[in-house]
Amino acid sequence: MQSLQRKNKAFLYGGAGAALIAAALLGFGIAKMTPAAPRPQPEAPKSEAPKHLTLTADAIRQAGIAVETVDAGGLSSQILAQGSVVSSPSGQAVMTARTGGTVTRIFKRLGDPVKAGETLALVGSNDAAQIAADRRAAAARATLAQQTLAREKSLFDQGITPRADYERAEAEAEAAKADAARAAIAAGNAGVTADGRGTRVVSPIDGRVTAASISLGAFVQPETELFRVSDSSKTEIQVSVSAMDADRIRPGARVAVDAGGRSVDGRVRSVTPALDAQTRTATAVIDAPGANLVPGMGVRVRISVAGHGESAVVVPEEAVQSADGKDMVFVRTAAGFAPRPVVTGRRSAGRIEIVSGLASGSAIATDNAFLLKAELGKSAEED
Repeated sequence: MQSLQRKNKAFLYGGAGAALIAAALLGFGIAKMTPAAPRPQPEAPKSEAPKHLTLTADAIRQAGIAVETVDAGGLSSQILAQGSVVSSPSGQAVMTARTGGTVTRIFKRLGDPVKAGETLALVGSNDAAQIAADRRAAAARATLAQQTLAREKSLFDQGITPRADYERAEAEAEAAKADAARAAIAAGNAGVTADGRGTRVVSPIDGRVTAASISLGAFVQPETELFRVSDSSKTEIQVSVSAMDADRIRPGARVAVDAGGRSVDGRVRSVTPALDAQTRTATAVIDAPGANLVPGMGVRVRISVAGHGESAVVVPEEAVQSADGKDMVFVRTAAGFAPRPVVTGRRSAGRIEIVSGLASGSAIATDNAFLLKAELGKSAEED
């Protein structure tokens, strides 16, 4: 009986062990057949806008991107006005016929470059012939007077003639010399040619011919205008301002000149002390050396007025670009431009105040700044 019980227990233990082994094998098989849960992958970093745009000076110029240096001062510290470019007194010359006569040669035409002292045309003239004859006659009298003086001096030294004769010959020689000099100066001022047949029309300055009212074979009267020559490096800007604004402008004040899509720096040279009787405005004269402005072109100027103590800087509206709801400007660097976020303020007459984010003295892109914004977005997408 006891042996039978032991056999039953052994059977039960063996069955339980087999069941455990089968369950383990079944669990391993199920685990092997079940696919493993995917591991979480790290998110790809979001592309950020580049911190700098690399552009060469040639690329900036070809794109027409203007650069302007900003100064401290709000909208009340600038005077906006329209002006016109004119030749300075020493930058334009008017050439006229010195004598009446017929135009025999024309050497320069409209737009041609000329040098100071260069002949532009020849005018054949009887008056020129008379001037040349007077010059030769005066020179001959001066030569004769010098010879007479030398002879009288020799006779006086030998004691043959009295001192009075020597002194008279000396005075006559001086008078003849003065007449010869006067005749030579008159011939030079008239531009008489070496052969005495006509007069030369000569430019007193370097530049280009901007007006030519002359025809070959035409008869011209004395003082008839024949040519105008202008030097583009010697120009000035004249701006009409109200009496109130004229009182605020001081000589030497900085001026930003918008000239045909490019910005140049200038300085106020003077302001007329009286108002024009018809327009009731004063004229501010502005120098922009090295700008090579064309006489006759219209420009827009911004004259800085000191003494307002505002910390904001003012820039053209086109200089401020928006991206992702934020305003920015592009600051000029040695290698190109760097975008800089700014906080804007008041706007007036195409100008906008920068309350913060931009320091005085910074050079920023103004005209065509939107091209830099487009390039910035393109660079961000490529990254």
